[in-house]
Amino acid sequence: MGPMPSGADLFVVCKQCGSEVSPYVTECPYCGHRLRRRAPKLPRMQAQERAAAARPRLSALIGRRQRRGRLAVVDHGYGSGRWEATRPYATILLVALAVAAWVLWHAWPDEQPELVIAGPLHGEWWRLLSYSFVYGNGVYAFITLVAIAIFGWLLERRHGPVVVVALYLAATIAGGLVALAVYSHPLVTGGNAGALALLAAWAAPDVRAARTGAPYEGDLLGTGVVAGLVIALPFALQPIGVEEFHLIGSAASWLAGLCGGVIGLLAGTGLGGRSALAE
Repeated sequence: MGPMPSGADLFVVCKQCGSEVSPYVTECPYCGHRLRRRAPKLPRMQAQERAAAARPRLSALIGRRQRRGRLAVVDHGYGSGRWEATRPYATILLVALAVAAWVLWHAWPDEQPELVIAGPLHGEWWRLLSYSFVYGNGVYAFITLVAIAIFGWLLERRHGPVVVVALYLAATIAGGLVALAVYSHPLVTGGNAGALALLAAWAAPDVRAARTGAPYEGDLLGTGVVAGLVIALPFALQPIGVEEFHLIGSAASWLAGLCGGVIGLLAGTGLGGRSALAE
C-alpha cells in the first residue's frame, strides 16, 4: 500500500455548501460545485511496491557478501574446495616420473651420474631437475614416494595441481643449489626436499590452528611420524662418496631436505593468507 495522506489532506471543504469531501474528486457530490480542474495525481503504488520488494533483495545480497567475507576469514589455508573432487594428476605425475627413473636407473647404471648431483654441475643444469626423481635405495624410494603421494594428493585437493608441481620443483631446485653452495663435491639424489615441502605446506594450517586452539582437520601426529622418517633417511643411509656412487647409487641430503621443509612452511603460510583474501 502507498503512504496514507496526512491529517490536513484527509478532506477538503466545498466553498459552495461547506461540506467535507474527498481531496481526490473534482466536483462536490452534494452541490455539484467544481472544486478543481484536474484530479490530483494518485501515488504510484506499483513503483513503490517494486522499490519495497527490491530492498530485501539488496539487503540479502549484502548479507551474503558479508557471510562470504566471514567465511574467508575462517579459511586459513584449507582451500576453497574447488579441487576436492578432481583426480590428483600432478601427484600421479611426480610419482610416475620417479618410477620411470628407477627403471632407467637400473637399466643403464652407467648413466647414473648424468641424472643426479654428483659434484659440480659444469653447466649441466638439468640435474637440478632430474636428481629428485632418481633413487638407488629401495627403502629411501619407498618412504619418500609414499610421503609425496599422500601429502601431494592432500595438498592438491586444497590448492590444485599447479601449486603441487611448483612447490615440488622449487623445493628440490633450492635444495640442490644449497647443497652445491655448501659442499665442494655434493652428492644428492631423491626427492626428500620435495616430500618435506609438500608435507610442511599441507600441515602449516593445522599447526597454526593447533597453536591458537582452533579446530583443525588433519592428523598432526601421523604427519609428524612421516616427517620424522623422511628427515632421518639421510642419517640412516650409509654415507658414500662420489667414487663409491656407481656401486651403491643412493645419497639423501639432509641439507636439501631441511631447505625443502622451510620452503614448504613458508608456502603453506602464504597459501593461507592468499585463500583468506581470495574469497
